[in-house]
Amino acid sequence: MESDAEEQLRIIERAEAAPYVSYPKTPGWYAPVIGLWVAALIGVFTWWRDSAALFFPALVVLIGLEIAFLVWMQRRHGAMPFPGRGKPPREIGRIWKGYFAGVVVVVVVVAAIWWVAGVPAAAVSAFVLVTAGIWYYERRYAVAAAKVRERLG
Repeated sequence: MESDAEEQLRIIERAEAAPYVSYPKTPGWYAPVIGLWVAALIGVFTWWRDSAALFFPALVVLIGLEIAFLVWMQRRHGAMPFPGRGKPPREIGRIWKGYFAGVVVVVVVVAAIWWVAGVPAAAVSAFVLVTAGIWYYERRYAVAAAKVRERLG
């Protein structure tokens, strides 16, 4: 009887973890495109903010691209978990905490570069840091997801 209850708990835990560990591989273009989007956002807010004729259309395009991307990802992943929502397995939770800490570091570094070296340097550094950060996060997430699958059988 006890082993039956343990097996049922394991089945429940596997089902809860499924959205976090059962997903298609992220395409290779994902990280550089997100880095480019962030760099473009910096450029739009800096160079075109004084010209409503350039600023608002560019901002609408960037936001539209982000919405289209999120819809595509949701359809592609199905039950796609977003960092900060739900209760991920502990291995994934650690990766999410590292991700959020990394975002803070990237924002501070890019802001410092912007302050010291100007907008072009900030946009380039944002592209490089965001692209590298997402690439690193994706690799760590894949390892954590594999550990969850292994642990849950």
